[in-house]
Amino acid sequence: MERTFAQLRETLYSAVVADACDQFGLRNQSIQLSLPPQTTTSVMIGRCRTSTWEDIFSEDPSPYELELKLVDSCQTDDVVISAAGGSTRSGIWGELLSTAASNRGCAGVIVDGAVRDVQKMRAMEFPVFAAARCAYDSCHRQRVNSIDEPVEVGGVTICSGDIVVADEDGVVIVPQAKSDEILAAAWDKVHAENVTRDAIKEGMGAIEAYEKYGVL
Repeated sequence: MERTFAQLRETLYSAVVADACDQFGLRNQSIQLSLPPQTTTSVMIGRCRTSTWEDIFSEDPSPYELELKLVDSCQTDDVVISAAGGSTRSGIWGELLSTAASNRGCAGVIVDGAVRDVQKMRAMEFPVFAAARCAYDSCHRQRVNSIDEPVEVGGVTICSGDIVVADEDGVVIVPQAKSDEILAAAWDKVHAENVTRDAIKEGMGAIEAYEKYGVL
């Protein structure tokens, strides 16, 4: 794909990308967990940067170390994937991490766990998708134990470099090796759907439209 991430965000959405994944035999790319948008109604598309989190129950001698390393290494259009196993022990992502990540050009974060400072992150217009909210700080409660390693969230394996498409319908992961073909197919399907929709609006029956255009 020679289109920019900004162009993709204007056109694509999770459902059409999931359909494109289906076309390539990748039928398990939509995360089967509720990770609703907490701060935005817009589509978030970017390049995955993965991290895993663990619950801890003693004093952490180096709190925040790896999460800060991850944020400071983010590049433009990266999306941080925080795989915390659904833990709500603390809000592992908040205003300060969002500010630092946004300064690096980060496109957003997906948290399989809890976040906090939601109102402030919404005011920043920083895209955050998360399973829950929690007021507690992560210090001495949770910590990052790996970055840029494959993670599994909701039955989907995610690697740094994969493409993520997230909106109110769900979160879809496009494997890096197939991303050009899948995103191109999704782009074409959006425009085919537009033609079909216009035909139906003009009075064509749904069966006739499907038989003519092959798009639903």
